Amino acid sequence: MAEHESLEFGKADFVLLDSVSLDEFMANLKLRFEKGRIYSYIGEVVVSVNPYRAMNIYGRDTIEQYKGRELYERPPHLFAIADAAYKAMKRRNKDTCIVISGESGAGKTEASKYIMQYIAAITNPSQRAEVERVKNMLLKSNCVLEAFGNAKTNRNDNSSRFGKYMDINFDFKGDPIGGHINNYLLEKVGVKSVFKCIFQLVKGAPDAQLRSLHIQRDPTAYTYIKVGGQIKSSINDSADFKAVTDAMKVIGFTTEEIQTVYKILATILHLGNLKFGSDGDVTLIENSKLVSVLGDLLSTKDENVEKALLYRTVATGRDVIDKQHTHQEASYGRDALAKAIYERLFCWIVGRINDVIEVKNYDARVHGKNTVIGVLDIYGFEIFQNNSFEQFCINYCNEKLQQLFIQLVLKQEQEEYQREGIPWKHIDYFNNQIIVDLVEQQHKGIFAVLDEACMNVGKVTDEMFLQALNGKLAKHAHYTSRKLSPTDKNLEFDRDFRIRHYAGDVVYSVVGFIDKNKDTLFQDFKRLLYNSSNPVLKAMWPEGKLSITEVTKRPLTAATLFKNSMISLVENLASKEPYYVRCIKPNDVKSPLLFEHERCKHQVEYLGLLENVRVRRAGSGLTSLLNKHLLCYIMLVMKQGCGFEHDVAYGKTKVFIRTPRTIFSLEEQRAEMVKRIVLFLQKVWRGTLARMRYRRMRAALIIIRAYRRYKVKSYIREVNRRFKNVRGMKDHGKHVKWPTPPKVLRKFEEALRNIYNRWWAWTLIKDLSPEEMVQIRAKVATLECLKGQRADLGLQRAWEGNYLDSPGTASSFTLVSSDLQRKDKFMRVLFSCNVRKINRFNKAEDRALLITDRHLYKMDPVKLYKPMKSIPLYNVTGVSISPGKDQLVVFHTKDNRDLIVCLQGMVPAGDSRIGELVGTLLSHFKSEKRKLQVNIVSPIHCSMNGRKCTVIVETKINQSQPDFTKSRSGYILSVPGN
Repeated sequence: MAEHESLEFGKADFVLLDSVSLDEFMANLKLRFEKGRIYSYIGEVVVSVNPYRAMNIYGRDTIEQYKGRELYERPPHLFAIADAAYKAMKRRNKDTCIVISGESGAGKTEASKYIMQYIAAITNPSQRAEVERVKNMLLKSNCVLEAFGNAKTNRNDNSSRFGKYMDINFDFKGDPIGGHINNYLLEKVGVKSVFKCIFQLVKGAPDAQLRSLHIQRDPTAYTYIKVGGQIKSSINDSADFKAVTDAMKVIGFTTEEIQTVYKILATILHLGNLKFGSDGDVTLIENSKLVSVLGDLLSTKDENVEKALLYRTVATGRDVIDKQHTHQEASYGRDALAKAIYERLFCWIVGRINDVIEVKNYDARVHGKNTVIGVLDIYGFEIFQNNSFEQFCINYCNEKLQQLFIQLVLKQEQEEYQREGIPWKHIDYFNNQIIVDLVEQQHKGIFAVLDEACMNVGKVTDEMFLQALNGKLAKHAHYTSRKLSPTDKNLEFDRDFRIRHYAGDVVYSVVGFIDKNKDTLFQDFKRLLYNSSNPVLKAMWPEGKLSITEVTKRPLTAATLFKNSMISLVENLASKEPYYVRCIKPNDVKSPLLFEHERCKHQVEYLGLLENVRVRRAGSGLTSLLNKHLLCYIMLVMKQGCGFEHDVAYGKTKVFIRTPRTIFSLEEQRAEMVKRIVLFLQKVWRGTLARMRYRRMRAALIIIRAYRRYKVKSYIREVNRRFKNVRGMKDHGKHVKWPTPPKVLRKFEEALRNIYNRWWAWTLIKDLSPEEMVQIRAKVATLECLKGQRADLGLQRAWEGNYLDSPGTASSFTLVSSDLQRKDKFMRVLFSCNVRKINRFNKAEDRALLITDRHLYKMDPVKLYKPMKSIPLYNVTGVSISPGKDQLVVFHTKDNRDLIVCLQGMVPAGDSRIGELVGTLLSHFKSEKRKLQVNIVSPIHCSMNGRKCTVIVETKINQSQPDFTKSRSGYILSVPGN
C-alpha cells in the first residue's frame, strides 16, 4: 500500500499544484520547509531545501522503506531518486547519473553523501567480501576528499572548493565493483582560506606528531590561517583528524604516504610564515630558521630550499644564470609554491584513490556488462564581495550544467514532441546558451580573450585584458563594465566587469586573472621537489627532471584546461540517463527556521523550476523508441484491458507515456511476466539438462556394468586356473597366491577364502578318530576364546584330560570314579587334576579336581580320593583366569559359592593346563547348547560363601610352589618367579 503525506504538508509533487504560478510554487515550498519536509518532487526531479540541522530521516529503517519502491510509493526523499537511478540502471542496462546542483551552501555535498550511503546500503545482499571492500573504500574516499577539498567560506561552513564527479561501476547483478573519481578546478586560493585538513592537523593531531612537523597548536601562529579567517576551534578536530587518517589507511595509503601528506601540509603552513627583507639590492629571508624546517620536511638540502626561494635560474641558449628575486617576486613565488604543492597533493590523493577503486581485470564476456551510476557534486553558483578568476570558472561551470538541464529537460523534450507529431503548446523558458557562448566561444569568448592576453609578448596587465574584453564584447547584452556603463558606480574603472548570469548579475574583479590563468610556477621549485629524497614527493613532480636548458612546449592555460574538462563532463553526463537534485538555500544566516522568500524565489527562478513544472504537467514521464518499447513489453501484448489507452501517445518513432504510475505498472507486469518466462525457460532447460545427464549416466552405467562383468569373469578364471590342481598338491594349495580381486568382489573373495580354508582344514582332519576330533574341537574353542590374551595355551601337545588316571593313582582314583559313575550316572570324564584350593576356613589345602559331563567334584588325595563335595555342572555359570602364566582358575556358580583353585602337579613341571581346561569346558557346553562365560582378568573378583572377594596373583622369587594366603580384600596367589 502506497504511503502518502497528508495535505497539511502541502503537495509532495509540484506537478500536482492546482495552478502553476510562482506564488503557488513558493507557498508550497515554504509550507513544506516549515513542516520539516525538506524534499519535494517535480516529476522525477528532487527539490531539496537545506534544513541547516540534523534530521533523523537517513537511518537504516528509512533505507529499508525506500529500497525497491517506486517514486510515487513513498514521500519525496533523496533515497527515492537514488533508488530510481539504480533500478533504471539494472532494468534497462543503461548508465545513469545523478546531477546535484544549486548555489554554494545549498546542501549539495551532504546530498551526495546520503546518495552514496543509500547505494552502498542496498547492494551486495549476499555479503561478498570483495564487494564490501569496494563499498567501504568508496564511502571512505568521501571522507578524505571532503577534508582536502572543502573549506569554510563566508557563505558555507563546508564549501566544496573543487568539483567531483564519481562513477560507480556495477556488475551484472547490480553490485558495486569499483569506481573512478574526476576532480575539477581545485580552488588553490583555498590554501589561504584554510582547507579543512589544515585546520584538523593544527588542532587535532597528537602532540608528538606536531613536534615532528615543527607545528604549534595555536592557529594564530600561521599567516595563511589568519588570512583565511578560520581560527575558531571545533570540539571535533581530534576526531575528524583520526577519521581522515583511518580512512586513508582503509583505502590503502601506506604509513609513509600518510606521513608525507602531513609533511606537505606543514610545509605549506611554514611557507606562509616566511618573511622576506632587503639589504640594498639583495633579497633576504628574515626568519632563516624556517629554511632548515622546510628542508627537513621536504627531505632536501637547506641551501637548495633557500636558493629556490630567492633566485630564479634563467637559460639563454647554452648559458645559465641565476637571477635574484625582488622582494615582491619572492613573495609571489612563495605563495605560488604553496598553492602548487597543495594542488599537486590533492591530485595525487585522487589518483591514489582511483588506483585502489578502479575496476581491474573485468571482462564483459565473462562477467556481463559493466554499468555505471555517476554522482556529480560540484561547486554551486557563487557571488562574493570580491569575485575573482575562481568564481568566474565556478559560475561558468554552473552555466554549463544549467544548459545541460535545459537541453535535456526543457528544450529537447519540447522539440521531440513537435518532431514526433504530438500535439503540444510551446512553453517559454530562458535559454542560457548565450551566456555559455559568451564565456567559451572560440576567438570571441572571455576565455579566448584571456588566453590571447596571456600569450602576448611583453608585459601584459589585467587592465589590458579588461580593455580587450571591452573591445570585443561591447555590444553583448550580458556583459558590461564601467567603461561601457560610465554611470554605473557599482563598477570600478579598469578593474571590474559584470556578467548577467542565469542566476543573477555578478561583478568580477580582473585583478589576478592573468597570473591565475598562466598558473606560473618557477621551474626551480619543480626541480627542488623532484630532487627530494622522499619518493612520494618526488613522484608528484616528474617534470622536475627536465634539463635547465631544455625548451618546453607552452602549457595549456588554466582556463583552457577547465573549459575542456567541463565540455568533457557535460558530454559524459549527456550520454547517461540523468536524474536531478536541485538544492535551494533558504537563508544566508544558516538558520533552521528562517525561510527568506525573496532569496528562495530568486533561486527557483534561475534554476528554471517553474518551467520544469509546466513541461512535466504538459508532457510525458517517459519516451522510448517504438521498436525498443515493443521489444521490452512484447510479452504483454496478449494481455487485454490494461487501461492505459488515455495515458499513452504514439509518435512517428517513439511512444510517450504521461505518468510514472503507468510506467511503474507496466514494469510490475513485465517483471511478473519475466518471472513466468524465466520459470518456463528454466523448466525446459532443466528438463533438457536432465535428459542429457540421464543419457550420459545410462551410457556410463552400461560401460561400468560391462567392465565389472569383464573384471569378475577375469578374476574367476584366474582363481580357477591357480587352484585347478590343488587336490594333488602336497599342501593342498596353501602356498598358492590369491589374485587381487576387483573392488566389487572383495567381500566375495573373503567368502571364497573361507570356503577354501574350510576345505583345506577338512582335508587335514578327515582321517582323525572321534577322540582326536573331540580334542581338536576343544583346542579350536580355546584358540577362539583365548588367542592373544594368554601366552601358553598348550596347543602343541596332546590333551589327556583325565590326568589323575595315571599309574601312580590309578587303583584308588579309578575305584572312586567308578563308584561316582554308578551313583551319578555320568557318561565320561572331561578333566581331572591335582589342585591347591581355599577351604571354608580360609586355609589353603591340597585337593583333586574331577570334572565330568554332569558334576564337578572336589576330592581329598590324602584319603584315597574321597569325594568331599560335588557341584552340578549346570550350576557353573563361568570361569575366570588371569592373563599371566599362573594356573589360577575360579569357577563361578549360581549360588555365589565360587570355587578358587590353582592347578598343580603337572608333568613335566611348568606345563600349562589352563587352555585345556577352558577348551574342554567350552566344547562340552557348546555340545549341550549352553553358554559358558570366560573372563581373562586380573585381579579376579568372585564370591566365597556368599561374600565378595578379590584374588590377586603375585610373583615371588623365593616361592617354590604356588600357594594361597589371606589378604584384606580376599586372597593372594603367590607363584614362583625368576
